[in-house]
Amino acid sequence: MTAPLPLISLRSVSRTYRTDGVAVAAVRNVSFDIAQGEIVAVMGPSGSGKSTLMNMIGLLDLPSEGEVHLEGANVAGLSEDRRSSLRARSIGFVFQSYNLLARHNAIENVALPLVYCGIGRKDRLARAEASLQAVGMLHRAHHFPRQLSGGEQQRVAIARALIASPLIVLADEPTGALDSRTGAEILALFAALNRTGQTIVMITHDPGIATRCRRTIRLHDGELVSDETLVPLLPKRSAAS
Repeated sequence: MTAPLPLISLRSVSRTYRTDGVAVAAVRNVSFDIAQGEIVAVMGPSGSGKSTLMNMIGLLDLPSEGEVHLEGANVAGLSEDRRSSLRARSIGFVFQSYNLLARHNAIENVALPLVYCGIGRKDRLARAEASLQAVGMLHRAHHFPRQLSGGEQQRVAIARALIASPLIVLADEPTGALDSRTGAEILALFAALNRTGQTIVMITHDPGIATRCRRTIRLHDGELVSDETLVPLLPKRSAAS
């Protein structure tokens, strides 16, 4: 039986930037796969290359060398418009600063990504309600960001990331702006979403996040220094088993 393709595959990926004519290697020869249903922490200190790596996983940037594959397709071979469309459908982003629009209430913020998918307003709002329900925020659907706590804003941001049923939720320091108790609640929410089969990749410098993930990938000076699986991902049972 042929093993399924990894959801994300990085092969000898490097990313070099030029600053004042000087080449700076942000990521160097990194390779790993992420399977569907994993919850993974990508860890490293400031300057380790984790943000650059996040941008490549999220189809926001391309490697200078090597290949990034999403469901077996080399994303470098796609046009910019095709990558943008694939990103909108396949990647849900969660940011430390929430990035909610102040003039829109929670349900409007959550529904916004579906505008770019050409989905009508009625269907957008129905799906946004379901997404808010999934993160326990339906009762705050018509509140504006200024009326929400930090933890509530991050829950709305997670609902927005889930709205298009993405292959991957990519979270950049998702608890960085929260107190420890609220941060723990957000991590528990991610764990619950992962138990439904959602693939989650969290970019962080916080060791506490790594303890909530089955797998931790560590970077230092742009290089992969360790890749540890704490709890193996169990294969899905067949209907006959």
